[in-house]
Amino acid sequence: MFSNFYDHLKITEQIKQPIAYEMELFEQKFRLAMSSKVALLNRITHYIVNRKGKQMRPMFVFLVAKMMNNGEVSERTYRGASVVELIHTATLVHDDIVDDSNRRRGFFSINALWKNKIAVLIGDYLLSKGLLLSIDNNDFDLLKIISVAVREMSEGELLQIEKARQLDITEDVYYEIIRQKTATLIAACCSLGAASVRPNSADIEKMRKFGELIGMAFQIKDDLFDYGETKIGKPTGIDIKEQKMTLPLIYALNNSTKKEKSWLINSIKKHNKDKKRVKEVITFVIDKGGLEFAETKMKTFQKEALTLLVDYPESEFKASLILMVNYVIKRKK
Repeated sequence: MFSNFYDHLKITEQIKQPIAYEMELFEQKFRLAMSSKVALLNRITHYIVNRKGKQMRPMFVFLVAKMMNNGEVSERTYRGASVVELIHTATLVHDDIVDDSNRRRGFFSINALWKNKIAVLIGDYLLSKGLLLSIDNNDFDLLKIISVAVREMSEGELLQIEKARQLDITEDVYYEIIRQKTATLIAACCSLGAASVRPNSADIEKMRKFGELIGMAFQIKDDLFDYGETKIGKPTGIDIKEQKMTLPLIYALNNSTKKEKSWLINSIKKHNKDKKRVKEVITFVIDKGGLEFAETKMKTFQKEALTLLVDYPESEFKASLILMVNYVIKRKK
């Protein structure tokens, strides 16, 4: 268990190394970007800043910018990274209310400590902070990238809610949901990194695609954890208990007889609290080849992402991005 955690730390440190200075400075700038004259707001935003997640998002922004620009970043890069964090944090705060979750990243969520009304207002506050940071500096191109991402993420969530009731969705609908829900944000980070140092270049779209592919692979990896023994901060089988659609399950459903299909849907809808039945579902999906299928898909996305980096000159930043892509696939948590 500890060795896994240690490996995970080692890899993230390794990835971070070429942007360590920028990440430090970013922390300071981000704290400033969050500050307010209202004491209550400051207490809460201070709390948010201190419960750091994986920090993957700013890492993508800085690595891409430095890869594009001979290891140089600009003030715009810092602003881009701050805007992503502000707006993403705003969506997380709102998410916590919607999902009614009391813990996030091992900390109590805002809505557990303070009431929903405050949580809504904090989310709105962070959103406006993010928008203004761009507008005050005329970073309209960066703002557009972020705003499109927020729109897509909202659409993805809504599409999932709309489709969740009917369990047998097609593979295409699943890809559309995860592209919008998960991949869009990583795509925005990568295109922001490029746009911050190379405005109006073809690199911006190329890096958006790169981020999107990594995001897709990332989500499928998350799906796979649901069927394995290894922990990724959530117990195995939980997606089945929550009736979430995962790629292995979709594959199994689409490759079942009518009888198997109705047993599967019935198990998920009506017996998802029954441990034995959940185990049976997991075994069924594995026997149908759902895991191999998802694994292959994940690797396809990964390979496609890596080909987009080929034309860029070798550098420690590019090496870190490659490491990041491989880490997404191999991570244990």
